[in-house]
Amino acid sequence: MIETDRLILRRWLNRDREPYAAMSADPEVMDWLGGNLMTRAQCDAQIDRLQSELDLLGYGCLVIERKDDGAFLGFVALAAIHQEPPAPRGVEIGWRLARHAWGSGYASEAAAAVLKDGLERVGLAEILSFTAQSNIRSQAVMRRIGLHRRRDLDFDHPGLAADHPLRPHIVWSTRAA
Repeated sequence: MIETDRLILRRWLNRDREPYAAMSADPEVMDWLGGNLMTRAQCDAQIDRLQSELDLLGYGCLVIERKDDGAFLGFVALAAIHQEPPAPRGVEIGWRLARHAWGSGYASEAAAAVLKDGLERVGLAEILSFTAQSNIRSQAVMRRIGLHRRRDLDFDHPGLAADHPLRPHIVWSTRAA
C-alpha cells in the first residue's frame, strides 16, 4: 500500500469489482484504449490476473482510492510491456480513472507515487509510459510526474488497424538516479 496526501493506492478488494466493471464499460473512459468496452466477466478475470502478478512480482496494478470517502477512482500500474514489437520492451507505468475522477490531479498524484516506488523500492532502472500521439491529457500527466519524451521509441501500435487514429504512439521514460 502507498499513501499520498489524498489517496490510498492498494491491492484489489471484492468491493472494487463493480466500480471497475462500470469504469471499463464507459465508452468515454475506454475511448483512448481503442474503444473496446469490457464485460463484467472480463473485468473479474483481469482483476484476478492483476492480483496474481502483484503477488508474484511485488509490484503491479493498484487501486486508487480517495482517502476522505473511500471512493474507487481507478487504478495505477507498473507492468511489463506485453505489446508486440515495435512497442518498446521494459516496464511501463499507466493509469485509468473513472470519469468522475478526471480533472482533479488524481492521475498525477497516484502515478508520481508509484513511479517513485518503482524506482526506489522495486529498483527498476527505467520506467516507460506511452500513449496515443493525440492523447494530450495523458502526456500532461507524464510531463508532470517527470517523464521525458523518447522520440527514438515512438511506434505504431500493432494492436490497432493501420488507419486507426490512435495507432501512432509516443513514448516517455525516466531512469533511476
